[in-house]
Amino acid sequence: MPAPRFIDIEYCQTDDALFPVAMAWSLADGRMKTVVIAPEDDWLPDDGDLGDFDLLYLEEQGVPLIELVHELHQDLPDQTVYVDGLDPDELLVDLIFSGVGQDTPFEIAPITELIPRLDRDSLEDRRRQLMIEEGLEPQLPENGVYALLLLAREEGLLDED
Repeated sequence: MPAPRFIDIEYCQTDDALFPVAMAWSLADGRMKTVVIAPEDDWLPDDGDLGDFDLLYLEEQGVPLIELVHELHQDLPDQTVYVDGLDPDELLVDLIFSGVGQDTPFEIAPITELIPRLDRDSLEDRRRQLMIEEGLEPQLPENGVYALLLLAREEGLLDED
């Protein structure tokens, strides 16, 4: 049985900007990919204030949108991809794909659709608990995806190796 797919996006939000800066997603075999995202010029606030984010780092280390979109098309075509439901994930994914004029090749759904026996608050409490137990920094998207994979494993949704 292929593993459920998960995605988590770190983003920059200021008074006049909201855009993705890093992203992680899981594959059918449970492995993960993670990237820093090079921002589009029209995403950047006019005042240049990105809060805690370093624009030079994002530009130098970030993957261009066209490469990210190509990778997501390869890894997640026609899939349902689950998110923790805490962030504006759909909006951020739309920004990524509209930035290159393409439609999103996957559907985004909240984790509550994958694990309906638990409500959103219970799932979030368990996800947070897993992150603490594993010593994971919550702001890193790969840690968010890992915690969701751990939740899926607890619920019997992943094959045990």
